[in-house]
Amino acid sequence: MADSEPIHDNPRNTRNLPAVVQPGEITRPTAEGWLVRAIRTLFGWKAGSVRDDLQVVLDATTPDDAGFSAVERTMLRNILNLHERRIADVMVHRADIIAVKRDIPLGELMDRFESAGHSRFVVYNETLDDPVGIVHIRDLLTFMTAKARVSEATKTKRKKPLPAGLDLRAVDLALPLHDANIIRKLLYVPPSMRAIDLLAQMQASRIHLALVVDEYGGSDGLVSLEDIVEQIVGEIDDEHDSDEPPSIVRQADNSFIADARASLDDVRSVIGEDFVTGEAGEEVETLGGYLVSFVGRLPVRGEVISGPGNYEVEVLDADPRRVKRLRIAARKERPAPRTQRESRRREAPPDQGTPPSGDTPNPPSGDGAGSQ
Repeated sequence: MADSEPIHDNPRNTRNLPAVVQPGEITRPTAEGWLVRAIRTLFGWKAGSVRDDLQVVLDATTPDDAGFSAVERTMLRNILNLHERRIADVMVHRADIIAVKRDIPLGELMDRFESAGHSRFVVYNETLDDPVGIVHIRDLLTFMTAKARVSEATKTKRKKPLPAGLDLRAVDLALPLHDANIIRKLLYVPPSMRAIDLLAQMQASRIHLALVVDEYGGSDGLVSLEDIVEQIVGEIDDEHDSDEPPSIVRQADNSFIADARASLDDVRSVIGEDFVTGEAGEEVETLGGYLVSFVGRLPVRGEVISGPGNYEVEVLDADPRRVKRLRIAARKERPAPRTQRESRRREAPPDQGTPPSGDTPNPPSGDGAGSQ
């Protein structure tokens, strides 16, 4: 063997294969499209470049060439993009977090679960910046079932048996949540953490909810396992998710009722391209964010903002932290202000017995008593 020839532990020269082929295995050429073969020839196949090669194949081939269905191609792209996606990109922002205090009564907690439609809540002391943990609806149900279950001795004494052996009257619905001892641990993550790393951490810890904290320890957002999985498979709706109304709806008078969280792209697609947001809309994504950037402050309920363009925006609902619901309509043309003299002329009714100025008749002459 010549000195210039490389020496490999593997008897076959497999440096260009995606996986090492062990001795004795039979390799057969795989059927692949001409474009894939051209990509292999052009870019080569080297260790550590499988991600790049897969991205190139997805970008340069059709579903028939690559052998992937449209759904598979979408999921593969999402998986590759998840590597660079941060928690800040997938989290629910603080303003949209539904949380409960640690001393909330169990009866009120049940009502909150029913109205919010969530299975987990963040629990806090006085504010959301002082979190305690999470409460799961299954833990609440388990606690109430254990309290309602009657003993065998009680069952034999009763003439009429209880349904399923449970007496729900024994459950103290006024009991504070922290006394029930059903609060679980909560994960705390920074917004700069990669979403795929949090996914692995949630799998290992079996905690499927994480509170996003900023550099000062304040609560910045909330992210669940479902939020991360949806980045791969798309929106997940279960049987308890209700169909939400569109984020912007045209009214009969050609005005629009919009959710402040609606994206500016969706707003333009519904209203039209003449809804020009200009520089105020360059650094924001939502309609509410644009409105705050446009006026330079947080608008209040009932306020009407002139703009953008020929439109005006009325704030229908807002709280001290954000705007919630808006009404967008074409700006009405208002009459030009009248001068003070014109206003007096329009308001003063004419005096029918008074002749016009400058036509006053001469006063009557005397009866001749003093004349000669």
